[in-house]
Amino acid sequence: MGKFRLAVFNTQPPHLYFGGVERRIIETTKRLQTQVDITVYSGTKAGFKKPEAIDGVRLVPCFSTDKLFPLDNWFFNRSLSKKASTINADVYEAHAVSGYGLLNALNKQGIKRPFVHTIHGVLADEYEQARENGYQSFRSRIANYFMHRLAKLEGETAKNAKLIVTISKYSLEKIEKYYGVDAAKVRIVPNGVDPEEFKPVAETDREGGRRRFGLGSEPCVLFVGSLIPRKGLPFLVEAAKKIVKKYSGTKFVIVGEGPLKNRLLSNLETANLSGNFTFLGNVKEDMLPTLYNCADVLALPSIQEGQGIVLLEAQASAKPVVAFDVGGVNEAVRNGETGLLVKRGSSEELADALLKLLSDKALREKMGANGRRFVTKNFTWDICAQKMLNVYREALAI
Repeated sequence: MGKFRLAVFNTQPPHLYFGGVERRIIETTKRLQTQVDITVYSGTKAGFKKPEAIDGVRLVPCFSTDKLFPLDNWFFNRSLSKKASTINADVYEAHAVSGYGLLNALNKQGIKRPFVHTIHGVLADEYEQARENGYQSFRSRIANYFMHRLAKLEGETAKNAKLIVTISKYSLEKIEKYYGVDAAKVRIVPNGVDPEEFKPVAETDREGGRRRFGLGSEPCVLFVGSLIPRKGLPFLVEAAKKIVKKYSGTKFVIVGEGPLKNRLLSNLETANLSGNFTFLGNVKEDMLPTLYNCADVLALPSIQEGQGIVLLEAQASAKPVVAFDVGGVNEAVRNGETGLLVKRGSSEELADALLKLLSDKALREKMGANGRRFVTKNFTWDICAQKMLNVYREALAI
């Protein structure tokens, strides 16, 4: 089959945002651009106002608000629906709820081209998990209201799409449960990692990286992700109370931004742990490999996770991981071999698992080596891109 035209839709410009969705779009499209004519349509966010080209892939802005979620998503979908008849593609792919407006417009105009819906974390599942967490602030309740509305849109889009792609068996099960979609039209294509970008370095380079971030020889636990309730940072703070009793100098390096930051800072001050935590905010993409190599272990205390790209990146960097056994995490980590998975919401078990690894260098090195072999065999962006190409071709053939 020759080159076909692919249009990809995502509210956040993938070259200016660094979440898992955006990373997947950038990494897969650049690997497919010699075989597919690709255009990515994104909202006018983070200064994205003019069309650009990256690695042979065209990126086109469509009007949206900048920061006001979910209004940015609504405006983006509205813009897409107006462009429906002018977007010339053989296959459309929308991530999460970034293309429901276009799909509705295509159906109204009788345009019958295959529409692929890629679902990462299932929004209906995220909404239910948030409801089960008990007390919520006013802001959290508002966020969950919109999450509920968006989940309905995600479900409608899934039902009307030609094919659905998701990242794990867990997500497939939730799509069936909440959206009533036949599993026969769902394809599992996990996220990946570039093992040449994320890889272990020599000890001298590691020491240089630690000095760069103000780290000495003390144990270092790394977290990478948004500071939002789903990522479970309060559980890591609780675990830290036990960890510093044994290793008082332990540093917890937090990469990412989000609405929980002020609450976390307050909790750390109350617990007298402020000196043990370093918040780096959002860092440049090219700094992440250095940070993984600075760490002794990665902690991901998410209470809901479709897969977790950071787990793949850490393992590719030969670092063991500790996480709650939730969602698709146990598909991305081999418990006892590449990391340790513990009971969801248990700060005690989280602390014990981290202490086990921090106290045993040989175990860290063994799990790190296992993790790199596991990831390079099963979770690379090359594998992901080839599987997506097969999905697009299947959609065209249906």
